Amino acid sequence: MTAVSAHDDHAHADHDHHGPAKGWTRWVYTTNHKDIGAMYMWFSFAMFLLGGFFAMIIRAELFQPGLQLVQPEFFNQMTTMHGLIMVFGAVMPAFVGLANYMIPVMIGAPDMALPRLNNMSFWILPFAFLLLVSTLFMPGGGPNFGWTFYAPLSTTYGPPSTVFFILSMHIMGISSIAGAINIIVTIWNMRAPGMDWMKMPLFVWTWLITAFLLIMVMPVLAAVITMMLLDIAGGTSFFNAAGGGSPILFQHLFWFFGHPEVYIMILPAFGIVSAIIPAFSRKKLFGYASMVYATAAIAILSFFVWAHHMFTVGIPFVGQMFFMIATMIIAVPTGVKVFNWIATMFRGSITFEVPMLFSIAFVVLFTIGGFSGLMLAIAPADFQYHDTYFVVAHFHYVLVPGAVFSIMAGVYYWLPKWTGHMFHEGLAKTHFWLSFIAVNITFFPQHFVGLAGMPRRIPDYPLQFANFNMISSMGAFLFGLSQLLFLFIVVKCVISGKKAEAKPWEGAEGLEWDLPSPMPYHTFEKPPVIK
Repeated sequence: MTAVSAHDDHAHADHDHHGPAKGWTRWVYTTNHKDIGAMYMWFSFAMFLLGGFFAMIIRAELFQPGLQLVQPEFFNQMTTMHGLIMVFGAVMPAFVGLANYMIPVMIGAPDMALPRLNNMSFWILPFAFLLLVSTLFMPGGGPNFGWTFYAPLSTTYGPPSTVFFILSMHIMGISSIAGAINIIVTIWNMRAPGMDWMKMPLFVWTWLITAFLLIMVMPVLAAVITMMLLDIAGGTSFFNAAGGGSPILFQHLFWFFGHPEVYIMILPAFGIVSAIIPAFSRKKLFGYASMVYATAAIAILSFFVWAHHMFTVGIPFVGQMFFMIATMIIAVPTGVKVFNWIATMFRGSITFEVPMLFSIAFVVLFTIGGFSGLMLAIAPADFQYHDTYFVVAHFHYVLVPGAVFSIMAGVYYWLPKWTGHMFHEGLAKTHFWLSFIAVNITFFPQHFVGLAGMPRRIPDYPLQFANFNMISSMGAFLFGLSQLLFLFIVVKCVISGKKAEAKPWEGAEGLEWDLPSPMPYHTFEKPPVIK
């Protein structure tokens, strides 16, 4: 990013009488982007713990062969709820929270462009997830068809609570679209004078592109679940072969939404890491412009690869070749990013504070996840891997040390700025190493059981998979427990700790570091001038 300087005439003393409202009404009625960003992040962490609890039930059942703790029907509900809550409740709201908190500050804006809409976007989300989780207590239990909710599993054979699942998904979609519109309008209209497109921080760029992705794919998801509802309750047969419909149509529509959705969960991570690695390398980000173009290229290409999830359904050979090659082409802009991060670190004055540790782990482990993705992209080989634990290992390497580690890196990076306190470095490093070791113990063995043929989404398995599953479960429990330490570190930092300077990280750049720590409630009443 081009160097910027800001002249903020902000007279902080003037804001003493403009502070936040007192009591619970502050949080219900707030339109302040920092309040809403904080609520998004606390909500996503609560969902992260809940989704993690469901994962612990899954791993406890898989600790050894045979049925020990839960029945297969409930196991299926746990796999479904774990996936839905982690994707839509934990990872996406965490990124939206970071966007809400940081984008206005990064571009020198006083708030989001549509603050009332921002408030509504957040507050409908808890109701959506309350509705989703409540389905576990309804007759027939909760959704039991996997987070991909393939028809006819979900339409013909799903439990009665499927209609409530559809309603909750609609509410989540409305929240996502409203949030995306807000982000686009804010970035487009409210940048500080002098901040042209190629001076924007990369986190802002990645979120702008992500917001466009959200607006383009969420209506597809809305259409799919509406067609499901009509099949269940309206007598139609969109996905019912007996009535002239096609279950394959469901897969085409779902993955046209689903694959860009993967990039919605990873593009903002690229932006976070692109802020942290230069800061702790004490160098400018290598190839800023190429990073912007690579992000846009990944987003565009993500619309041309959906059928690589469907090689085994019998699509024509030419189609398989097209989607195989298109998928592999995505490795090019992704490789540009990895190369640029490494080039940024090369010959830099690197220090290994906790945000940097999480960022380096992100680059290494996300690359492993990317390589296993390339293996899955090879159509003939995919017939071997499809629906095995190899797929589970691949996407968890992308989403846990990818998305989740980047979110943790971002939280540690900006936490002193948010709270005005430094976090406990020793505890935070302990949290990092426990998480890093646990993630690899959990997911690396799953490559081997997958290649050996163990299917996913099963509560029982043959004896030859026992040892790797036991190791995997032990890693999962360790990872889960280590996140309680993360909670303790964050709460401790909010309450107390060494006072943070305005710029606690020597190499950090951007408008947020020109502000005091913590940032005033109202940030920029006069826009800073970018040079």
